[in-house]
Amino acid sequence: MEPKWLYATIVLATLVAVFFLKKLLNNKTKSSLKLPPSPPRTLPILGHLHLLEPPMYKTLHKLSTKYGPIFSLQFGSRLAVVLSSPAAVEEAFTKNDAKFANRPHLTIHRHLGYNFTALVSSNYSEHWRNLRRLCSIDIFSPGRLNMFLTTREGEVKQLARNLYDLSSSVGFTSIELRAKIRELTFNNITRMVAGKKFYGEVEIKDKEAARDFQELIGGAFKFSGASNAGDFVPFLRRIDYAGIEKNMSIISKKMDIFLQGLVDELRKNDINLDETMIGHLLKLQKSQPDYYTDDVIKGLTLNMLIGGTNTSETTIEWAMSLLMNHPQVLKHARDEIDTHVGFNRLIEEQDLPKLKFLNKILSETFRLFPALPMLIPHESSENCKLGGYDVPAGTIILANAWAVHRDPTVWDEPDSFKPERFEGQEIEANKLLPFGMGRRVCPGANMGQRVVGLALGSLIQNFEWKTLDGEKVDLTEGSGLTIPKANPLVVMCKPREEMSKVLQNLEKM
Repeated sequence: MEPKWLYATIVLATLVAVFFLKKLLNNKTKSSLKLPPSPPRTLPILGHLHLLEPPMYKTLHKLSTKYGPIFSLQFGSRLAVVLSSPAAVEEAFTKNDAKFANRPHLTIHRHLGYNFTALVSSNYSEHWRNLRRLCSIDIFSPGRLNMFLTTREGEVKQLARNLYDLSSSVGFTSIELRAKIRELTFNNITRMVAGKKFYGEVEIKDKEAARDFQELIGGAFKFSGASNAGDFVPFLRRIDYAGIEKNMSIISKKMDIFLQGLVDELRKNDINLDETMIGHLLKLQKSQPDYYTDDVIKGLTLNMLIGGTNTSETTIEWAMSLLMNHPQVLKHARDEIDTHVGFNRLIEEQDLPKLKFLNKILSETFRLFPALPMLIPHESSENCKLGGYDVPAGTIILANAWAVHRDPTVWDEPDSFKPERFEGQEIEANKLLPFGMGRRVCPGANMGQRVVGLALGSLIQNFEWKTLDGEKVDLTEGSGLTIPKANPLVVMCKPREEMSKVLQNLEKM
């Protein structure tokens, strides 16, 4: 046998021996614990990974019907506990909230979370609390959000103007809505963080940067939704199984260079810094340079680009898809907007609290198609109890929002689109989880609801819609970190006669 093969055989044998020794020791430890129930069949090294067929939220929901609302799985060398009921989620993120506030150290968070230091990926610590405080006070506070009101309303007006230009002269026109919504959601965030657009019509000097950004963000979303077996089976990580580590590293380095360019550009200009998020953070950097580092600024920016765009885009597209299949609900929503807003102006953000039925449509869309069907994984920082079971420190906690939202003990006809179900009742936080729950709830929830509500309201107010050839919209779900439609929504659109004058007078941005 050649020396290199002998060496490889010895290494493999050592790894296998270490694995089974650790498994033996772990089994002895676990035998003294009352762990949540678990499927009996595990594979050597892989554990239950072979059971995780996509989409994972449906697979885990199916397992929960057999093993209960709290059950456990062995992901290679890591234990995971899955929560599938409102009661389990409430206990986890109220009674045990601080104990479950860490994040598992996954490959994606190392590369796109600035080595676990960004807000989304960092463990619960003083550093995380400082970042969270910064978001609450300096980024997503009511005052800061109001500063960017004209940006949000401006992008919604731009969407309306674009659709008007496409359809005003020819009547009903076929529109792929996803691409148009993407322009809105991304330009809203990039204007907020950097004062620039990267989608649709951009300045000539920014066209190359726009192409680079779109390519980078597409790669980031692709890998954000990818699972990496190497996170749970160490030797697969060492050999970079499927090249995931290499590709993530390439994307993260390119993204870092791009974000650093935005930071350097705003630092060089050094005027009106408070007009953008990055600029405001650079202003804070002057007084506290050791804390407001460039990496902290870039990490927050990337979290906003990933967390505040695709989720809103997905929700708006699902809402419109559901309305296409329920024209009577669409009419009800339009009548409400006509009553409260009228025909002489566009819907504004200040109108949203009065549009009760529109808000019910949004809640029902969040319920049926939560942008994050599986909440971002948590990790236990110490041994604790959950539902009477032992949960060891270092356990991955997976909350299945999709399963909670379709729990038949909570929701009547859980698979049906019924916005009226929210009439006259306050829904508890553990039953509707579009933005998570507990101390790691999404800090941008308020902004997301404003963008989604305003955009959807504008589409309903200003245009008539119908499906292609009278066929119902296919609601098949795609794959990824969020729940996108498997196929982009393509519908027929034309301006409403009552709103044509208002739309015609809109200025292009």
